[in-house]
Order: sequence, then structure tokens, then C-alpha cells
Amino acid sequence: MAERRITKLLIANRGEIAVRIIRAAKDSGIQTVAVYANSDRDAQHVKLADEAYALAGETAADTYLVIDKLISVARRSGANAIHPGYGFLSENADFARAVKQAGLIWVGPPAEAIERLGDKVSARKVAEKVGAPLAPGTANPVGSVAEVEEFVEIHGLPIAIKAAYGGGGRGIKVVREKSEIKELFESATREAIAAFGRGECFLEKYLEKPRHVETQCLADEHGNVVVISTRDCSLQRRHQKLVEEAPAPFLSKEQEQALYESSKRILKEVGYVGAGTCEFLVARDGTISFLEVNTRLQVEHPVSEEVTGIDLVREQFRIAEGGVLDYPDPVVSGHSIEFRINGEDPGRNFLPSPGPIHLFQAPSGPGVRVDSGVVSGDVISGNFDSMMAKLIVTGDSREQALQRARRALAEMQVHGLPTVLSFHRLICDEAAFVAANGKFDVHTRWIETEWSNPLKPWTGQQEELPASPAMREIVLEVEGKRVTVSVPRYLLTGEAEKLPSMHRRKRGSQTSSHTGAKGNSLLAPMQATVVKLAVQEGASVQEGDLLVVLEAMKMEQPLTAHRAGVVSNVGVEVGATISAGTRILDILD
Repeated sequence: MAERRITKLLIANRGEIAVRIIRAAKDSGIQTVAVYANSDRDAQHVKLADEAYALAGETAADTYLVIDKLISVARRSGANAIHPGYGFLSENADFARAVKQAGLIWVGPPAEAIERLGDKVSARKVAEKVGAPLAPGTANPVGSVAEVEEFVEIHGLPIAIKAAYGGGGRGIKVVREKSEIKELFESATREAIAAFGRGECFLEKYLEKPRHVETQCLADEHGNVVVISTRDCSLQRRHQKLVEEAPAPFLSKEQEQALYESSKRILKEVGYVGAGTCEFLVARDGTISFLEVNTRLQVEHPVSEEVTGIDLVREQFRIAEGGVLDYPDPVVSGHSIEFRINGEDPGRNFLPSPGPIHLFQAPSGPGVRVDSGVVSGDVISGNFDSMMAKLIVTGDSREQALQRARRALAEMQVHGLPTVLSFHRLICDEAAFVAANGKFDVHTRWIETEWSNPLKPWTGQQEELPASPAMREIVLEVEGKRVTVSVPRYLLTGEAEKLPSMHRRKRGSQTSSHTGAKGNSLLAPMQATVVKLAVQEGASVQEGDLLVVLEAMKMEQPLTAHRAGVVSNVGVEVGATISAGTRILDILD
């Protein structure tokens, strides 16, 4: 086999994961190339890379999801390899093939493995073939509400409707009442199309109060597969993870063995190469059911690194170059917990809340690691995911990791927009999570069904921005390549008027104070896109009826009637992008 060597790497991603990959590449002596949407022109991944190129667009659909643009930048920059990160095109078989066909090194699994495992229906068939544990589900995608109803007649409720090409908790809807089937099937399909470009969904019997447990795996092209560690990711909201830890606590040796063995069988069956994660549900009675395979690096990969000493991104590079995994499953030492720092308001049911970051102050000290894609002065865009950073805390034991986490979370400060820090600080003293009575009671819907939320909606902080520096960096693009120059501020005529508005206002003046209703009017609680209008002008509604569905930061947000009355003055249409505070409609007597 011809020797392969990554010399210059294009990172087809943004934010925290792009920064993480750039740092691993620098540690490995590899040159890096960043790409960026218009709003990411001054993002940290752009500044840290050796080179950066514009993708000429605002949304993911116009930038990070356009294969031709990414391949073109690789050619123009002289990159000989592409790392997809997570999200976007990381689990797209067509992208993997395009990279290979362009003569570039693909830092990921073969396209054929992505197709067999990235499609949840196909992945179930693989798991069934190798004897992995499975909950009842459909063998193929379902195409109608009637098919969902037939499945419910056989298997009962609750069931999960899942996007076949989904991931990250998106495109999953849990049906608990027959009356919900139509609305949730349509919603799951919409989310799947918006996030992944395909709307096929399959059905699965939903296990009540399960834990979410997974295995971090590595596989090489020589047939070797190792499991780096287990992880528990049960603490979620809307099926998206908030806190993850390694190793997964409170599992028996028999359960761990079943997870390790079935994960290896699944990956070997499809000829997997690279980093991947096999996900499972563990029911209250100890039953294990295969969930899916994420054919990419996971957001929560740092906790596995911390308890094994293995740099998973550098291992991805080595595997992509044809390297051999010449070690067994590593011995896990200590315990590590990751807290996702998202731009969301936990006091408003974790409402996505894009906005400026006036202050980002990371903690430090023993056992503390912060993987961040932002610094003070950056802005979180509503066009992309709400996560800005990850706090990873490690100790000799789970108890010590929690002790250090309390200290680190108290030190960490993010001002300018609401974040989930207040939730994380509470959770570290929550009996169900810390297992105060010796029992780990957290499950995937614990936040929605059992947690009593004492947090108030975010109201913002009023703080002055620091004085402007004497010099200002100007970004130029020469044939699409990003170049920065510094010039004295006094040379820029009318500078104050040309600055972005966020640099002219007081801190906190952009707040997320909208509750979704004011008097008779329904207001948009955040910047979002209208994906569904459930009512028409003149319709009579009762309090709690669905009115409109918004999409922000890749998540759907249904808005319901705050009072009974008649719908009037509908001011938005499907497909429109609206800002926080926009009047959507009125409900009149």
C-alpha cells in the first residue's frame, strides 16, 4: 500500500470542533486551512488556522454543506486532506466519495460504511445481523401517518419517530398519545429535511426512562477495532446532550462486556475505518438496546481522551495515513465529565438565544480543560448550533470530578447572552445526578419529566464595553482567501458609524426578554425561521393550541396560544426569517 502523509489539512467545519482539529494538526506538524461563512469571518477557527477561505454565504446550506465549494478550496489552497469534524457533512457518503475522487485523504470512514451505518434503518439491520441487542422497530422507513398508526396498533405507545439520516438528537419525536401521531410525524420529517437534507423516518418502540450509554471506538484499515471507553450521555434536553461522562458509571461488568463486544462486531461487519461511536439505550431493568452509530468524531470525545490519555483527533490522522492500531482496549483511569456551554436560556426551557459574548472567562486549575470556539467579543449566530464551548473536568474518581466541576463552573463566566451555566451549577448538587442515595436516576427525559426548574428567565447584564483600541484589524479577501491588516483607527473616516451595532451599544442591551407573548400579540422569542403556520386568519383557538413552529439553531420551537380568542393580523409567512420580538400574530376576543 502506498504511503500516505497528511501535510496540509482543510477543516470542513466551524466553531469549537474546528479549533480542536486545528490544534491537533499543529501538534502533529500539519498545516491547516479554515473555511468560513460570512458571519464567521472573524471567528477563532479562522484566526488560528494557517490559511482561511471564504465560502460566500450566510447559512449552512450556502456554505459548510456545499461539497463543490469545499473541494474547490482544498484544490486552491494545496490541501491534501479534509477533516469534516462533526455535524454538517461529517456523515455524508457523497462528500467522502468526492474527497477521495479529488485525490485527497479523507479523515473519516469509507463512504460505504457511512451509508450502512449513517442510515438508522440500515444500521439496525447490521446490528441485527451481528446479534447486537435491539428494541422492536421498522425494517424500512415509513412513508405515511397510516403506517405509524399500524405500528402503534402492534407495539403500543410510546414510540419514537426518528430521522433515518439524523443525528445529534434532531429529527426525533416521541409519541405518547395517538392524537399526536400526525403532528409529530410531520415535525420529525421537517426537521430531518432542514438538518440533513432527507426526510425519511423510521419507527422504534420507545423505552421509558432509559439511560443513553455509548462506546467510543477506533478502527483501522487492517481490521483492528478498539473500544477507547464507555460514556454516559443521559442528561439531555429535547434529545440533545448537555452533560456527558466517561466511563459510563453504574454499569455491571456484564453490561460493559456486551457493549464492547457488540460495538466491535458492528464496526467489523461494515469494514469501518476511523473514529466512531456506537450508541445504546440501557433500560431500568438493565436491558440494552442498540440505538445508532455516529460515523464521525463525537462532541463528547474529550472525556474519553481524559481517562485514557489518547488524543483521538491525532489518532484519526494516523489512521487516515494507513497507521495500525497496535494496542488493545486501553485501561480507563479516573473519571471525566463534560458540560456543554450553549447559548440557551434554561429559565425559558432552554430556548436558543443567539447574541454577543461580551465576556468569556474560562476556569482553570487541576483537572480542568476548556475546548472553546469563542472569546470575548465574538457573536453567537442564530444560523448555527448553540454550543460555544465545552468544560471538561477530570478527577481520580467521579466524586472528585464533581468536586472540581463545582469549583470550575463557579469560576466560569459568560456575559452578554444567556447560557446553560446556571443549569450546570445546579445539576452538580442534584441528588439524581450525583447518585446521593447510591442510585443514578437520570434518564434521557429526566429534565422534561422530573426536574423541577427553579431558574428564572435571563434578563441580561448592563455593562460598558471597554474602550476601542488605537489600531483596528481590517479583513480583506483576495480571490476568496482571508487576509488581515492592521491600520490606525483615526485613518478610518466615520469609524464610529461603520462599526457593527453590537460594538456601539451597552452590554446586555440585546437581551432575550421576549416571552413569546405580550398582551394580545404572540412575539418571536428569538431570531428564527418560520417553518409552519398551524392556524389561519380568523381561526378560533384555545389556550395551549399550536400556532406556529419556528426553527432556530437547528431546533424546532413550537409556539402555542397564550390565551383563547380569534387569530388576527398574521404578520409572517412560512420560510421567513424573523428577529426576536417580531409580532407573529394577534389573538383577539
